[in-house]
Amino acid sequence: MKDDVWTIVHEERAALVDDLAHLDDGQWEQPSLCAGWTVHDVAAHLVDTARTTRLGFVVGLVRARFDFDRQNAVGVARERGATPQETLGRLRRVVTRTSTPPAPLASRLVEEVVHGEDIRRPLGLTRDYQPEAVVRALRHHAATPASVGGAKELAARLRLTATDADLSVGDGPEVTGTALALLLALYGRPVSPLELAGPGVTALTTPA
Repeated sequence: MKDDVWTIVHEERAALVDDLAHLDDGQWEQPSLCAGWTVHDVAAHLVDTARTTRLGFVVGLVRARFDFDRQNAVGVARERGATPQETLGRLRRVVTRTSTPPAPLASRLVEEVVHGEDIRRPLGLTRDYQPEAVVRALRHHAATPASVGGAKELAARLRLTATDADLSVGDGPEVTGTALALLLALYGRPVSPLELAGPGVTALTTPA
């Protein structure tokens, strides 16, 4: 299972490198779906997380005074190159890395899929993700407490049913959609109203 996750992660990193290689400088500075970050910022963040080790994460968190947002901002500033091509080169060099913060390995799937969409959707790009990657990412995020970045409490109040995979989690008003749309909405990303249906949509997509 461990090698399987890394194989998928490496494939997703390589696919994103290919997409970024075709962008012009203006597209790199487009706002991403990640509030306050441009496409360039998200790419730099992915370099940072790919290079992060368990020990490095703890050290960085202490230096950031246990503020995750500050820690992420420091990482983006450190890994964002002077030009998009410099950042792209850094991302290309970490494609096959297997270092990770002190978190379940499935969190790497969440990272690659969600941030991949943070970049692609504003630019009108699409990616046919491996269904297994999205399903495992959704299951992991739905089982992870909000205190450590997940959405367990929200997912438990709803029934999330994928229309393109054998997946249904939670117990409450149902929300149906593709596994990708459900993952993004559960992560707090905006999705088109046409991507979701069911009596639980408002509860899923309205910030608490």
